[in-house]
Amino acid sequence: MTRTVSRTSATPTEPHHQPRLTEAAAEAWIPRTCFKTGPPERVGIELEFLLHDPADPRRGTAHLTPAVVADARHAGVVSPVTIEPGGQIEISAPPADGLAEAIGVAARDLDLLRRAAARHGLAVDGTALDPLRSPHRVLDHPRYAAMESHLDRWGFPGRTMMCSTTSVQVNLEAAREGRGTRDRWHLLHALRPALVAAFANSPLRLGRPTGWKSTRQAVWLALDPARTSGPPDAGDPPADWTRWALDCPLLLVRREDHEPWTAPRDVTFRDWLRHGDAAVPGRGSPTAEDLGYHLTTLFPPVRPRGHLEVRYLDAQPEPFWQVPAAVLVALTEDDDAASRALAAAAPVTGQVLRAARAGVADPALRVAATGVLTAAADALRARPGWRPAAVLTDTYLDRWTLRGRSPADDLLEQFDVAEGAS
Repeated sequence: MTRTVSRTSATPTEPHHQPRLTEAAAEAWIPRTCFKTGPPERVGIELEFLLHDPADPRRGTAHLTPAVVADARHAGVVSPVTIEPGGQIEISAPPADGLAEAIGVAARDLDLLRRAAARHGLAVDGTALDPLRSPHRVLDHPRYAAMESHLDRWGFPGRTMMCSTTSVQVNLEAAREGRGTRDRWHLLHALRPALVAAFANSPLRLGRPTGWKSTRQAVWLALDPARTSGPPDAGDPPADWTRWALDCPLLLVRREDHEPWTAPRDVTFRDWLRHGDAAVPGRGSPTAEDLGYHLTTLFPPVRPRGHLEVRYLDAQPEPFWQVPAAVLVALTEDDDAASRALAAAAPVTGQVLRAARAGVADPALRVAATGVLTAAADALRARPGWRPAAVLTDTYLDRWTLRGRSPADDLLEQFDVAEGAS
């Protein structure tokens, strides 16, 4: 999206020489930076993928990821293509004026990426958690070293999240005429259990079923709640987010001269604002750039970055990554569909853990997910430019949701067949 707290450059820009940031200035800067109103249908899609060798899916392939990325860029991919800590690839399609354009750009670039991967003997995999390989960090950067050190306090979920998971992330404007930030923020949180269940696609880890339909979501639920839970879905989102962000403990602190970026334990950004060098020895008082970077280390289900980044959706098999994007766009742009979806989702409010474990095999979650996706499909069908997405959403419903299934169930069936043949 165009208005965003960007992925600030990993190399600090003379942090010691920038103006000191006051607590009052930070409290004013966050809401005006993270919550903005833009063109109503502006949308961005970010797609993360694993790479694997079809001839030997257990073989590590991360050493080939830079060559695949370089090849894809040379082939004409217009979206930024980046490498995640474990060698996953992410396509961040540029923000588009509408759903059809966003899907078109992402689909074109994904096709080029698949072709580039194939030239290196690899396949692009839409599974949301590596089903076979152990997590292994391949990016040697102080950001990820500090993140790994911090998240290791929660055991295996930390490295698994960093190195083995992928998602579909949908970026939507924080508000539009007729539906304010509070309504949109509430809608995206209220839909979470139903959509986690509907799009569950990560039931395997290290070659075995985990007992979860969305192990990726289970991993996130097991991690650092001060960083991943987000503020309560109530009240005033900009004010609540500002308070939560400042009171979140530091994950890392950028430093110069090749020093580790580890942060003092349990020191919040507000502590750093108030106490400067006494809170974070050797770094003095924080700057606005430090605050912007701190915000990139917060991982709630919905993250405001000038737009709203929906982060709770598992990656999907081709071409069904288009469906969660279409569903969210339709429900944030069509008020009647949003009302129907909220009513359908209400009986499973807050049941994210249950959704991650059972998916739509749970009867209540199946009813909720069916209602949400049906409301979206009807809204998509009503606009000519959205009708191809409506057809794909109907196909998704018929293939999975209405049958009490998600893509996770296909993976489990494949596992059972492989086990029976072994």
